[in-house]
Amino acid sequence: MSYTVEYTSKARKDLKKLPLEVAQNIILSINIIKTEPYSYVKKIKGTKKHPLFTHRVGEYRVILDIEDDRLLIIVIEAGHRRTIYKKY
Repeated sequence: MSYTVEYTSKARKDLKKLPLEVAQNIILSINIIKTEPYSYVKKIKGTKKHPLFTHRVGEYRVILDIEDDRLLIIVIEAGHRRTIYKKY
């Protein structure tokens, strides 16, 4: 079973700000993890009630929400690893 991927408006803005090659790599990487997302992500430690996940693409990270009941991956935001975790 393959998950469906949705991008939030914040994630779309973040991808537009990144260099074209990096944004393309992130999109390709997310399309690869659609079949088995838990093999490619790590849980963010501070989020226990509704866990968020991070996916590594080189020096960049993508924050994801995975909804198993609807087979949905929601891309929340993307950015460089030194700045992406400040909110979480």
